[in-house]
Amino acid sequence: MNAFFMTDKGKVRLHNEDNGGVFTNREGQHLAIVADGMGGHRAGDVASEMTMSLLKEEWEKTDRIETAEQAVEWLKVKINDVNKLVFEHAQKNIECEGMGTTLVAAICTKLFATVANIGDSRGYILNESGLQQLTEDHSLVNELVRTGQISKEDAEHHPRKNVLLRALGTEETVAMDTKTIMFEEGDLLFLCSDGLSNKVTQAELQKILTHSESLNEKASELITLANLNGGEDNITLAIVEYSDGSEGR
Repeated sequence: MNAFFMTDKGKVRLHNEDNGGVFTNREGQHLAIVADGMGGHRAGDVASEMTMSLLKEEWEKTDRIETAEQAVEWLKVKINDVNKLVFEHAQKNIECEGMGTTLVAAICTKLFATVANIGDSRGYILNESGLQQLTEDHSLVNELVRTGQISKEDAEHHPRKNVLLRALGTEETVAMDTKTIMFEEGDLLFLCSDGLSNKVTQAELQKILTHSESLNEKASELITLANLNGGEDNITLAIVEYSDGSEGR
């Protein structure tokens, strides 16, 4: 497998509150993470950095994940543990009051990929069927679309587009969605923060992921396009490519 992570503060924000990376466990399996922090001066990057570093630490001492059930269990247990630690940190440190982070995380093995998400950072799969979004945004606007109160077109310019219904670290417990898909030769798993998905259409995303050469070039083109289209937010992405039939780095 090949993997690449990139983050950019964008053209407007003074600080980058996004975090993430792609990490390997003892068996060379990958955990990809994108976390978009929020809340208070510099507290957003505290929440996203804590989330990334705690999950990285746990993953690096994890043995082989054999089944989708094991992957789901690992994500649910570890993410809930991290949620509690981030929440407790916010309670104990006044400057971090109200902080939280979105999270999309994916365990990638030679048989499957299991994705967990909280908030509006997204996961996609590019395979022989094209590009498909795997995650559902936990946002007010997406809920309005889902229940038929507004159209997808209205959602693009809704004044409360950034209001989240779920975030990691803002409550003592957190609910997450999980989904497992087959992960096969030539497939690409793509994770990103809303700083990218709000500025790059799904058609543009598919075109760049399909036609650009290296993972580095794909990532650079996407971040450049998001910045050309305004770059009002931090922009973060992670790509995992199933490049051969063996597990490993």
